[in-house]
Amino acid sequence: MDGDDATGAGGDGTRDHGEQPIAARMRARGLAGRDLVASSEDQLTHRTVARAMKGRQLTPRAVGKVLAAYNRASGESARPDELFSYVTARGRIAR
Repeated sequence: MDGDDATGAGGDGTRDHGEQPIAARMRARGLAGRDLVASSEDQLTHRTVARAMKGRQLTPRAVGKVLAAYNRASGESARPDELFSYVTARGRIAR
């Protein structure tokens, strides 16, 4: 579907942003995707967590779910822009 290739960071026509800071932070704390899924109070799938770590652009709602699960699993209070390179501090997708 061509709609998936719509604007990404920098307007380069892709929604793939490369490995995200969340991946490095999870490795540093010994967390795996299953830890986020288990700690989530929302419906969060392993696929969504994997996509988040690989840099596939998520919807703002999915970013919020991953952020909440990460903060719960790690005991941190990270902001969206600390975990995702394409998201602003308020959780909006940067254009």
